[in-house]
Amino acid sequence: QGQGLRLRDYLVADRGGMVDMPFLLLTVLLALIGVIMVFSASYARAYFEKGNATAYFARQAVFVMVGIAAMLFFSRRNYEVFWRFFAFPFLAFVIFLLMLVPIIGMEEGGAKRWIYLGFNFQPSELAKPAVIISFAAIMSTYKDRMLTFKYGVLPFVAILGVIALLLVLEPHLSAIIIIGAIGAAMLFLGGVKLRWFGAGAIVVIVFLAAYLAFMGYASDRVTAWRDPWADQSDASYQIVQSLYAIGSGGLMGTGLGRGRQKYLYLPEEHNDYIFAIVCEELGFVGAMVILLLFALLIIRGYWIALHARDRFGALMAAGITTHIALQVFFNIGVVTNFLPATGISLPFFSYGGTALLVQMFEMGVVLSVSRQSDNQLLSFKE
Repeated sequence: QGQGLRLRDYLVADRGGMVDMPFLLLTVLLALIGVIMVFSASYARAYFEKGNATAYFARQAVFVMVGIAAMLFFSRRNYEVFWRFFAFPFLAFVIFLLMLVPIIGMEEGGAKRWIYLGFNFQPSELAKPAVIISFAAIMSTYKDRMLTFKYGVLPFVAILGVIALLLVLEPHLSAIIIIGAIGAAMLFLGGVKLRWFGAGAIVVIVFLAAYLAFMGYASDRVTAWRDPWADQSDASYQIVQSLYAIGSGGLMGTGLGRGRQKYLYLPEEHNDYIFAIVCEELGFVGAMVILLLFALLIIRGYWIALHARDRFGALMAAGITTHIALQVFFNIGVVTNFLPATGISLPFFSYGGTALLVQMFEMGVVLSVSRQSDNQLLSFKE
């Protein structure tokens, strides 16, 4: 029956149950709050750089609308048919794009991470779901052999190694960290022997030590993280301004649109450091509400994974949810100086089309899994 499927059969909408409404509503709510905060955080810089205070907001609003459409489209695909067919072509396409970046990529800030496709497209963002989906496909195919080295370790190390090598050429340490963490989480969920994680930890420590030794900017960031007040005019400037913004917010904040650090004091105020503006303008209470929404989204994502009808869907939903959880943790950690500075965006909030579109696409995949959950199947039987 599977051999008789045509390409059209992979693309048609699935006729399963309803999508998980709590997950859908939480995603849309976070995206809408995010685009409002992009407007508040960016209008001073947009006016200064573009002569139009709404330039960044308008662009982000378009990406939100396109992202919601993409989410709804992918939520209607039969994930078991669609992504089992496209998992490895998708991974191969992403690796091809990563290979193009050092050749035709656009350089910004001393790094080549973008390809111009009418807008600046960042292939490293697409590598995250590609790893999740391909890992889930392999793990569900060889579920009885995951304790062996040949099937439980080798293919995953090969995929991560190729992607990490291509990201080193950009260079893009934060993407390597996120993708490595996603890969480790997927291996744990897939049932790999725990001793391999010890070996992996040694490889990671050696890699980070070498990276810090040869990439001067990375070691400077570690120094600034350890004592941000030592040199506030150079490497520590951004984190100091972020801490000023967070401290200025107090309990209730200065009010939406009334923050001061966005007036060209805090770099990347509408991007990686947008949570600092959230804290300044909405205060501790507003920031905690947003973190609560993220927590509810993550919990619901894992709930969908636990109720998936098969191993493939469960691994995809859990992997994507873990990706969102990791990015929230790392971004908040950097903004509050709990972690050294890295270029990790806050899902649904940070300005940037590629990351937002990829995250909405991932939400669509989780929703497609929810449409075929155990609960949906039981309700249909009843």
